[in-house]
Amino acid sequence: MPQHTLRQPLDPDSVVLPESPSQTAGPYVHIGLALNVAGLPERDHEIANVMADTNAEGQRIHLRGLVLDGNDIPVDDVLVETWQADANGHYVTDFSFDNAFNSFGRAAPGMGVDQDGWWSFTTLKPGRLPHPDGPEMAPHINLMIFARGINIHLHTRMVFDDEGEANAICPFLSRVPAERRPTLIAKRVEDSENGEPVYEFVIRLQGRDETVFFDF
Repeated sequence: MPQHTLRQPLDPDSVVLPESPSQTAGPYVHIGLALNVAGLPERDHEIANVMADTNAEGQRIHLRGLVLDGNDIPVDDVLVETWQADANGHYVTDFSFDNAFNSFGRAAPGMGVDQDGWWSFTTLKPGRLPHPDGPEMAPHINLMIFARGINIHLHTRMVFDDEGEANAICPFLSRVPAERRPTLIAKRVEDSENGEPVYEFVIRLQGRDETVFFDF
């Protein structure tokens, strides 16, 4: 029989362990979370980029976005997750595929958008949310970014350029330096064929116009 040598316990103070697959998001997230993008058979139910169907209460909108690296090159293996309130400013915490609207969604390039690196969501324009320290928070969508070279996913928040009044008094947005706030604003670029607003949001991972990221 082959002889086996027992591995000795490692001294945690003297060893630096390499990164595990769970810490290197890029090549793994699509395999488990966006099967069609990875070229794998889909399950019966997948959390995807359509968060609101035509029966959802409120204004349905379309959001399309792009993640750029430090050289302004689209990151084509990105995965984006969103968490947002409904049109009344309430989060839907009981996710169900039968819901007309869910607060959580997931998108990656290749899910409904043919342009390289672009991802999209169909969702609701969120309502204002209460804030314990003063005025209501402006309508916003929270985003998490997973991609190659990002060991721990990034958090950011997107507001809307046609919500100027709410943005101006938002206690959360006011904590961001004025010169950095434009990196958090999605622009209304057009309306879809059925009159639903279309917004664009570009996330820059590095550079002079780097998007503001948050610790939550």
